[in-house]
Amino acid sequence: MLRIAVQSKGRLFEDTMELLKEAGIKLSSGKRTLLIPARNFPIEVLYLRDDDIPDSVASGIADIGIVGLNEFKEKQKAAEIVRNLGFSKCRLSLAIPKDEEYDSVKWFEGKKIATSYPEILKDYLQKNNINADIHVITGSVEIAPGIGLADAIFDIVSSGSTLISNRLKEVEVVMDSEAVLIANPSLNEDKKEILEELIFRINAVQEAEDKKYVLMNVPNESLDDVISILPGIKSPTIMPLANSGWHSVHTVISEKTLWEIIGKLKSAGAEGILALNIEKMIL
Repeated sequence: MLRIAVQSKGRLFEDTMELLKEAGIKLSSGKRTLLIPARNFPIEVLYLRDDDIPDSVASGIADIGIVGLNEFKEKQKAAEIVRNLGFSKCRLSLAIPKDEEYDSVKWFEGKKIATSYPEILKDYLQKNNINADIHVITGSVEIAPGIGLADAIFDIVSSGSTLISNRLKEVEVVMDSEAVLIANPSLNEDKKEILEELIFRINAVQEAEDKKYVLMNVPNESLDDVISILPGIKSPTIMPLANSGWHSVHTVISEKTLWEIIGKLKSAGAEGILALNIEKMIL
């Protein structure tokens, strides 16, 4: 049995639960307790505060965990990142009152900075030869300048709306963050096998994201032109239709480029184009 530590609430919790669901892992839908085993996979979920996850994995209380890269870097625990997960993206940034003039990071010299991430901030200030007073706050860091506790803040920024509502502006991005899968470096072989299967399922789910399965009918004389447009994974599937002179062409296209490519396909002679969602994709 593999034990995975996940955040007990918030956006990262929601994204993690959706990922496990898409990976075919069924958890109890009843009242959540601290530890829940899956019904169809040798894994159990341990719900923790996000800042407790790195230590729980490093100490062996949990075997693996899903946590923000920002928390992992801040805690500096002896666990290892086995996969970036690409969701719950944010950044750690320095922000100052919006009416302050700002020209460079030297603005922070001698200033008091409020943060919940003192270790990351300390490393950044040292690299830039800045002497500043780090004031550690747990909770609503963004209110510190407004009530006179600090001159600036160092905190998570997602949309930036919280900064705006507190009359702050983002001036330096120190690091980008996203959810990562971390593991205890001393897993036994049985647990490594379960982890490999979990990663395989996660890969299948995430490879399918933002991609469409596209089918179209193409006259024989247009096949070469249509194929030259397609950015398929390897090469498109081409099958003759019952009506002579036509083929059905199947491929996978990124949703970001879908409309641009469809326009080119129509101009090249493709007809009856269908774009379907992909649930899982095994490469």
